Amino acid sequence: MPRPTRRNRNAEVDFKGEKRTNATHASTTDPDARLYKKSPGTGAILCFMGHALMENRSGLIVQGDLTQTDGHAERRAALDMIHRHSPGSTRQLTLGADKGFDAAEFVADLRQACVTPHVAQKSRYSAIDGRTTRHEGYALSIKHRKRIEEAFGWAKTIGGMAQTVYRGVERVRSRFILTMAANNLARLPRLLAA
Repeated sequence: MPRPTRRNRNAEVDFKGEKRTNATHASTTDPDARLYKKSPGTGAILCFMGHALMENRSGLIVQGDLTQTDGHAERRAALDMIHRHSPGSTRQLTLGADKGFDAAEFVADLRQACVTPHVAQKSRYSAIDGRTTRHEGYALSIKHRKRIEEAFGWAKTIGGMAQTVYRGVERVRSRFILTMAANNLARLPRLLAA
């Protein structure tokens, strides 16, 4: 006997063996959320993507954003935050990032914006060449780029962003940016003591 379906719920359908996509699955509580799979071997979940731009020396978040998930959202958000952080800047900036940002188009966009891409190299076909990696600043950026994970960890465990109670991109974005600002405030006493 089939189970009765509750109102506001996806119908009981056997999706075994079928691919789940944003076309086949939608959230009944937040239509802005999208299915996203962070890595191979993990399940896709309905979520948003939070993005942060960190100053390497202090570890403070200087820009934050939240977008719907897709394969290029991180790169687009990084370029948007760089342009908002230093509009028309003539001083040379660097951007440290993980291997997911090692794409020829993204690296070219950074160079055009007068930003040196200190991106971790993919093992094959890297867009980062010797003109970047030969400098000692590149090694420092690669070492310090992992500190951004501390802010995301704090946001999830202390800031309540692991599962937000808000719905819609704009509300969740506001909460995410406020949480990153709170993270900065929590870090200030340690920074001032040093």
